[in-house]
Amino acid sequence: MQYKNVTHVLFDLDGLLLDSEILYTETFTTVCAKYGKTFTWEIKASLLGFQGHECAEKIVKELDLPITKDEFQKECCELYEVLFPNVQLMPGARRLVEHLYKKGVPIALATSSNKDSVDKKMKNHSDLLGMFHHLTMGSSDPEVTKGKPDPAIFLVCASRFPDKPKPEDCLVFEDAVNGIKAANAANMQVVAVPDPRIDPEQLKTATLVLESLDQFKPELFGLPAFDN
Repeated sequence: MQYKNVTHVLFDLDGLLLDSEILYTETFTTVCAKYGKTFTWEIKASLLGFQGHECAEKIVKELDLPITKDEFQKECCELYEVLFPNVQLMPGARRLVEHLYKKGVPIALATSSNKDSVDKKMKNHSDLLGMFHHLTMGSSDPEVTKGKPDPAIFLVCASRFPDKPKPEDCLVFEDAVNGIKAANAANMQVVAVPDPRIDPEQLKTATLVLESLDQFKPELFGLPAFDN
């Protein structure tokens, strides 16, 4: 397959650069269990890429929890305080981000998380965070009016590079189906590194699907190749 050359790269965070989806699952499972409810993979799969308040609303409604979405979020935040600072990077994440940064490729972060959440999760990876030209954090960014699968977050993120690249000159890295849809809607190519449990049918609109960031070859998209 022929890929188009790109000049700028946008990264999702949770489940793509950070192995944090496992922590969200642990948190949601714990809170739901308090009320005798089971947080399933089916519910989890439908939430990937959503903003925090959207996740809370859907879980409370889906499982008919006897609390409000705000109360659900508050209980989750208490668990995040403990879990987030220990989150690990996904395989290949550091190598790819460092490589693009050192080669002068403009990179940015486009995450549905809010600033407080990103600060907690990146506490032990702050050097990596410093390599991004800018961070667009959907849940706390007034310009990001809708969450994924709406393209707003990627369009806003791309517009904040000084040279204002065209959407088709941007490459998105995502793990979630809603993120792939958002990139498609933004008219950007998208490399998907999904949870292996996601149905391959749902990944068909991705430009490229990989099992790990370790497998990515930058030169396919006209970016500088890894040094041997």
